[in-house]
Amino acid sequence: MQDFLLEYYFYLKAFHIISVIAWMAGLLYLPRLFVYHCDVPAESKTSEIFKLMEYRLARYIMGPAMHAAWTFALLMLYANPSLFQDGWMHAKLTCVILLTVVHVLLTRWRKAFAEDRNTKSAKFYRIWNEVPTVLMVLIVILAVTKPF
Repeated sequence: MQDFLLEYYFYLKAFHIISVIAWMAGLLYLPRLFVYHCDVPAESKTSEIFKLMEYRLARYIMGPAMHAAWTFALLMLYANPSLFQDGWMHAKLTCVILLTVVHVLLTRWRKAFAEDRNTKSAKFYRIWNEVPTVLMVLIVILAVTKPF
């Protein structure tokens, strides 16, 4: 199995990058939708449109993209376990775990909006909109420069 994965390693890497791009698109867009959603009355027609947009983004883009990114990453690590010897990989995986925690938080907040029980402000979501960006920058720097 490992030989097969090594033979197709660059395809795994390509699909991993594609999955991460789709996942990041959702992680960057969903909190922005929350910012706008905060400004409309609950149960209004506009609120219902935001709920649908948020649901579709989370269910059909973010969730599958996150699972695909993790699957391709784990397959690459299985194919090349020597990556675990590098400190940068441990730092990168820590950032990716934090990114996954952000994903889970966004999913919970989306459900609160869906049930008209959001209690957070637009400012709160503006701040959280920056967290995936910071983590993405750290992950890319670690993956490209491999500083340690």
